[in-house]
Amino acid sequence: MAPPELELRQTGPEPSVPGVGAGQGVASPVPAADSPYWAFYAAVAAEQVAAWLPDLPQRVLDLSGGEGFLQQLLLGGHEVVSVRRSVDDAPQPVTGPGRLLPVVADTRTLDWLRPDSVDLVLAESRSLSRCLAAESTIEHLHRVMRPGGRLLLVVDSLGLGLARLADQGRWAELADLPAADVVLVPDEDGTITRCFWPEELQALLAETGFAVEWVRTRSVLTPATVERALAERGPGAMRTLVRTELTLSAEHEGGSAGLHLVVSARKPD
Repeated sequence: MAPPELELRQTGPEPSVPGVGAGQGVASPVPAADSPYWAFYAAVAAEQVAAWLPDLPQRVLDLSGGEGFLQQLLLGGHEVVSVRRSVDDAPQPVTGPGRLLPVVADTRTLDWLRPDSVDLVLAESRSLSRCLAAESTIEHLHRVMRPGGRLLLVVDSLGLGLARLADQGRWAELADLPAADVVLVPDEDGTITRCFWPEELQALLAETGFAVEWVRTRSVLTPATVERALAERGPGAMRTLVRTELTLSAEHEGGSAGLHLVVSARKPD
């Protein structure tokens, strides 16, 4: 239940799968780039990563791309191996007591890293969903991680995949989904992403040798709910929204709602 200072009201029914009915005025399953939802999303992600990170500095393999978590990791004193796709994708200057090690390399194979060479792997920004052969990538992650190391990764949810297929009018693919072992969804820019449901993600990690600690949705609150609350209450509602989301995501552990899934796993000692 939301705290009393912010009542999150649903004004009218919302579709359980957003984006159904492409071309009929129904919103896209993903909010627009200028939506205030993304400021909320970034704040929730930062809080979830902060809660997951250990207090003592460790070596972190950051596969997230961009600048999103570098400052946070360096301020925590961690040594960060930050992987970039090209030399043009150089990180912006960041500060902190930690150490930054930028690398241009392939994030799918990791054959450039020695076994047991990192303590933590942070794979935000849906990086695993861009690896269509995710099983192979997770095997590499297990290989490079030291015993006792931990993994935090974010993937596209099956719900988002369903919404995108419906938004694109791909009814044949939707009809075939119940029999599909792997769900691949084309994006408007021509790329293909892989979507997961919680049980599939847990099984994939367990088969590789990881001990799954939890699987949660990144955001239980829908984009429409967040946008409406911020419009009605203003930017001051952000802190309450984030606190509410963190409580709800923990309570709905194992759920599959929302755009993305977050999983924490450990490599046994």
